[in-house]
Amino acid sequence: MREIPVLLCRAPHQGAQVPSTLSPRHTTNAPSRRWRDRLLTRVDERIEQFLATERQRWAAFDPDSVEVLDCVVGMFGSGGKRLRPAFCIAGYLAAGGDPDDPAIVDVAAALELLHSFALLHDDVMDASERRRNRPTAHVLHEELHGQRGWRGEGRRYGEAVAVLGGDLALVYAERLLADCPPGVRRIWGELCTELVVGQFLDLRSAAQFEADPERARCIALLKSGHYTVSRPLTLGAALAGEERLLAPFEEYGMAVGEAFQLRDDLLDFFGDAVLTGKPGQLDLQQHKMTLLMSLALRDQPVVQALFAGDGTTPDPDVLRHLLNATGVRDRVEEVIEERVIAAGRAIDGTLTPEWVAEFLAMANEAAYRNG
Repeated sequence: MREIPVLLCRAPHQGAQVPSTLSPRHTTNAPSRRWRDRLLTRVDERIEQFLATERQRWAAFDPDSVEVLDCVVGMFGSGGKRLRPAFCIAGYLAAGGDPDDPAIVDVAAALELLHSFALLHDDVMDASERRRNRPTAHVLHEELHGQRGWRGEGRRYGEAVAVLGGDLALVYAERLLADCPPGVRRIWGELCTELVVGQFLDLRSAAQFEADPERARCIALLKSGHYTVSRPLTLGAALAGEERLLAPFEEYGMAVGEAFQLRDDLLDFFGDAVLTGKPGQLDLQQHKMTLLMSLALRDQPVVQALFAGDGTTPDPDVLRHLLNATGVRDRVEEVIEERVIAAGRAIDGTLTPEWVAEFLAMANEAAYRNG
C-alpha cells in the first residue's frame, strides 16, 4: 500500500476528557441550532433562485439544453440531509461570523451543489438505479433515449448526460465562490482534491479487492470525512476569520466524518432501503473494500471462503448473517463510538457550552442515523 499523507489519517490528540454532555443520542433545541436552521433555509432559497434563473436563461436559448440542467435541479430538489451546509454554517456561527453576511449563504450553497456533483457521478460509477427513492439521472436519461427512438447506445447516453450534469453542478458551485477570500478558496481547493482522490482510491481498492483496514479508514476520511464535515467546518471558520478554530474543527470533523462514512457502510448492508433511498448491498455488488469488508476478509476464514470460488458475488443474506455472527459488525460500531468520543475531545474547551452541545448533537446525528 502506498503511503497516504499523515495529515489525513492522524489520530486525535490524547489526554483530553470527553465532555460530560456527550451521550449516544444527544440532541439540542438551543438558539445555536435555530440560527443554523434559519441560514439553511436561506441556502435552499439561494440555490432554488440560482437554478431557476439559469433554467430560464437556457430555456430561452434552446429548450433542449435544460435537460442537463435538470439533472442538477432534480438532485437538489430530491431532498437530502444538507449535512455539509449545516456543518459549514455551524462552524461559521460558532466562530463568531455575522449571520446577515450573504457570503456564508453562498459558501454553504456551493457545498450543496458540490454534493450534487459528487452524487451524480457516484451513481454512474456505482451503477446505482435509485437515489433518494427516485430513478438516478443516468437511468432516467437512458429511458428517455429509448422512448424517443434515438440512435446510439442508451446506457452510454444516460451516463454521459449524468456526468455532464455533475460537471455543471461543480461549475455552479465555483460561480458561487467567485468572490470568496483566498483562505476560503484554499480550503475549497483542498476539499475538491481530496474528494476526487478519495473516490479514485475507493475505485482502485475495489478492483484490487485486498483486505486492508487501515487503508479503508484512510479512504473513508478522504472521500467522506473531510468532504462531509472537516472541510465544511473549516470553510465556515475561515470565512468568519477565526483561524484559532481551524485545528480543533479539523480534528472534530475527521472523527465525525469517518463515523458518518462507517455508518453509511453499515446502512448499505443492514439498513432499510426505503429509509436510505437507494438499493442495498451496492458496496457488495461493486466490491467496495470498506472497513466492514476489510475486517471480515482479513480476520474471518468463514467469510474468506465465500469469496474463494469463481468470483461471483456471495448471497447477501448469508454474508449479512456472518457479519453479525462473527462480530465484525460490532467491531465497526465500536470504531464509530470511539470516533464520536474523539470528536467530543477535539472541541472540549474550545467553544461556548451551547456550541459544544450543538456540535455533540450534530456528531451523534451523523453517526447514528438510520437513513
